[in-house]
Amino acid sequence: MGDPMNPTEYDHDHLQEAARRHLWMHFTRMSSYQDHEVPVMVRGEGPWVYDSRGRRYLDGLSGLFVVQVGHGRRELAEAASRQASELAYFPLWSYAHPNAIQLSERLATLAPGDLNRVFFTTGGGEAVETAWKMARQYFRATGSPGRYKVLSRNIAYHGTTMGALSITGLPDIKAAYEPLVPGSVRVANTNFYRAREFAPEVADDLEAFGLWAARDIEQRILMEGPESVAAVFLEPVQNAGGCFPPPPGYFQEVRRICDRYGVLLVSDEVICAFGRLGAWFGALRYDYQPDMITCAKGLTSGYSPLGAVLVSDRIMEPFLDGSATLLHGFTFGGHPVSTAVALANLDLFEKEHLVDGVAARSDAFRAVLEDLRDLPIVGDVRGDGYFFGIELVKDRDTRETFSDDESERLLRGFLSGALFDAGLICRADDRGDPVIQLAPPLICEQEHFDLIGQVLRQVLSEAWNQF
Repeated sequence: MGDPMNPTEYDHDHLQEAARRHLWMHFTRMSSYQDHEVPVMVRGEGPWVYDSRGRRYLDGLSGLFVVQVGHGRRELAEAASRQASELAYFPLWSYAHPNAIQLSERLATLAPGDLNRVFFTTGGGEAVETAWKMARQYFRATGSPGRYKVLSRNIAYHGTTMGALSITGLPDIKAAYEPLVPGSVRVANTNFYRAREFAPEVADDLEAFGLWAARDIEQRILMEGPESVAAVFLEPVQNAGGCFPPPPGYFQEVRRICDRYGVLLVSDEVICAFGRLGAWFGALRYDYQPDMITCAKGLTSGYSPLGAVLVSDRIMEPFLDGSATLLHGFTFGGHPVSTAVALANLDLFEKEHLVDGVAARSDAFRAVLEDLRDLPIVGDVRGDGYFFGIELVKDRDTRETFSDDESERLLRGFLSGALFDAGLICRADDRGDPVIQLAPPLICEQEHFDLIGQVLRQVLSEAWNQF
C-alpha cells in the first residue's frame, strides 16, 4: 500500500474504494462520502498532518483534543517499541507491571490534594463509566445505598458507553439508544453569552451568573433528594456547546454545595487535563478539589490508547476492607505499552515545559481569535489555554442564532469543507448553537496562531457573504 513516510506512494484510489466499502467511521454521516472523497491522513509531523494526496493541514484540533506534544514524536514510538519487545501485554486483574505502578505514582504526584489512587481504562468514556460505578459502590459500602443519581450539565458530552451516554446532556445523540441508565439529571451550564435567555436576572454580572449556575446544582440536589444523589460530573471548561469556561467562584461554590449534601464532585478532564488549559489539571487551573478526576486523550498524546480515574483516598478506603472488591475492569486498561508511552509523554511535557508554555502563550492565541470579532458572523470568543470556541450568529447585536436548517447549510454544507480545503483542521459543530472549536497541539506558537486566524478570517467572511 505504499510507504507511510511518503504519502505520494499510497494508492489513493484503492484507499477511497476500500474506505467506502468497508470502513464505518465514528460520528460520521456515511452518506456524505458516497459522492465525496474520504479524507485519508497518512502522516504527521509537529502540528501538521498530510493526506494520501500529499496535501498538508494544520491540525487545529490536536486530532480530537489529543495530540498534545504534536505528531511524529519518535521518543514516544520508541518507548512503545521497547515495551512491546519486553512485555507486550499483561492485565491488571490481580497483577501489576512496573509501568502501571510508576505511572500511577506519577499521576498521584501531579494531581491535586489526596487523589492518590489511579484506576486505568483505555479511554475517556470508560473512565466516566468507571467513576459512576465507583461512586455507586462507594455509597453502598458506606451505608447509603440509595445514592445512585448523577448530575451533569445541559449540552455537556461525557462519552458514548451506556452509562457515560446517560450522563451526557445532548438529547440528539441519546434518543436512538433509550431507555438509558436511570438516575442522570441535568443542571444549568455556564454559557454566559446566552445567560440572558435562561438567567436574565444575572446576565450582566459574570460572578453572579456563576453563583446562579452553581446554585442550580443545589436546587436540583434538593429536588431529587440529597439521599439519592451520588455525584456531580463537571468539565473544567465544558466542551460541547463551544468551550464554556467557569465564572469566578463557580467551582468553589459547587465544592461547598457537594460537601454540604455529601455528594461527590467528579472533574471530567478527558479534554482539559495535561496542559490543555495551561495546567496539569483543570482543577488546578481553577483551584478546586474534586473527589475524582477522569482523564485520557493527552495522557499519551494519542500515541496509544489510555484513560484513568484518579480517586481520593477517602473513596478508596472502603475497598481496602475484607472481601470488598470493585467488580469492574477492562482487558486493555493500563496496557504495558500504553503506560510506557504515557511515561515518555510526561517526560516530554517536563523536558519542553509544555504546560508553562501554554499558560504563557494562551493570551496570544486568544488575541488572534478576538481579532475576528469585527466579522459580523462572530458572536462570541471563549475558552482558555489552547481550547477555544467561536460562536457564530446571524445578528451580532441581538445574538440571534441560525435556524436548524441554516446551521446545517452553514456548518456541513460550507464551513467544514471550506476550512479543510483551506488547510485547517478544526471542528464546526452545532451541539448547541453553531461554533468553531480550536485546540491545537501544545507545541504551537505565534506563527500557527496567525495562520489559524488568517484561514478563519477568509472562510468566515466567505460564509457570511453566502448567508
